[in-house]
Amino acid sequence: MEFDNETGLIIGCAIEVHKQLGPGMLESAYEACLSYELRQAGFDVKQQVPIPVVYKDVHLDCGYRIDILVNNRVIIELKSVEFLDKVHEAQVLTYMKFAHKRKGLLINFNVNILKNGIKRFVM
Repeated sequence: MEFDNETGLIIGCAIEVHKQLGPGMLESAYEACLSYELRQAGFDVKQQVPIPVVYKDVHLDCGYRIDILVNNRVIIELKSVEFLDKVHEAQVLTYMKFAHKRKGLLINFNVNILKNGIKRFVM
C-alpha cells in the first residue's frame, strides 16, 4: 500500500486533535476541529462534499457526503464508534470510487491511541 507524506501530515493533524479532545465526542466536533487543524497546516479543506450517484437512468445529485476532502485528493471519513467494522471500510472505498479519488483515510477518534483507529486506502 502506498503511504505518502500528504496522508502522513493529515494523520499528524488528526493526532493533534485527538491529543486535545480525546475519545468520546461526536463526529461533528472532530470534523470541525480536524478541518481547522488541516487549514492551519496549509491544506485546502472542504467539508460535507456531496458525491453524485449514477445508475443507468437514475441520477442522485447527492447520494453520499464526504466528511472531509483534502487538496481535492484525499477523502477522510470520520467515525466515533466502539470499533471499526468492514462496512466502514466499504463506505470509504465506495466514496473513493464514486468521487474518482485514489486516496482515503478512515479515522475513528473513539480510541485511546489514535494510531489504532486509522486505516489508509489507495486505489
